[in-house]
Amino acid sequence: MTHHETNVICEPGIHGTFTRPGGESPAPAVLMLHGFASQRDEVGGLYARLAAALAERGVASLRIDFRGWGSSPGDMADTTVGGQLDDALSAYTWLERETPVDPARMGMLGFSLGGSIAMLASARLSQPPRALALWSATHDLRQSFLLEMSEETFAAAAQNEAVEVDLGWRMVTLKRTFFDSLTKHNPPAALATYQGALLVVAGSEDSSAHSLDILTDRAGSTQKETMLIPGADHIFNVLGDSQAISEALITKTADWFAVAL
Repeated sequence: MTHHETNVICEPGIHGTFTRPGGESPAPAVLMLHGFASQRDEVGGLYARLAAALAERGVASLRIDFRGWGSSPGDMADTTVGGQLDDALSAYTWLERETPVDPARMGMLGFSLGGSIAMLASARLSQPPRALALWSATHDLRQSFLLEMSEETFAAAAQNEAVEVDLGWRMVTLKRTFFDSLTKHNPPAALATYQGALLVVAGSEDSSAHSLDILTDRAGSTQKETMLIPGADHIFNVLGDSQAISEALITKTADWFAVAL
């Protein structure tokens, strides 16, 4: 099925890519929320590839850059969980108002930190998404970032207005407000109110594997599915020589949304 991609700007200045499938409208649609220190297409083009796979199944999508990341204006140092939640809610509202989209058949996908944002957003929307998918999501934001950044980084953030963090693949500057925001929100509690279809995916070699059952058990939904991918890391081995795992992830997720929506 042919599809069309358009770069768009959602209020308040959030840049994204809207992918519209060919065929009849209105179509179901999925909002994709990227992970920490990433961008709308995601590592290895995972989100761009998923958008094409969804379009083949007649599902539209919007993938965004949170403010301060990718091409969206702003300073990455101003990032907070609450700020990204506001961006997600704004983008979701923009998407459900698009003419080719059926607002009654909306879905949401979050990757890593984006998964936490998706959980929080699902509880804030007057009409929650019909289907919610989480990739490499955690049930404990602060502990997850402690594992990634160390106690020393958190201590430095508590003593200074901002800290520079070496993530291994890039340097980022974050203000104390980001670290404070990790404990001001409770994604699993938000997920407990969610009653739509839920898919939780993790790699067996990633720390998020420990959150797989915790998140699924806490979810209010009765339509729950998990997928633990043997041998997969946090980014589903997308930067490795083989794309077998990432392709399986994309196919499963696209198939699941096509049925759930």
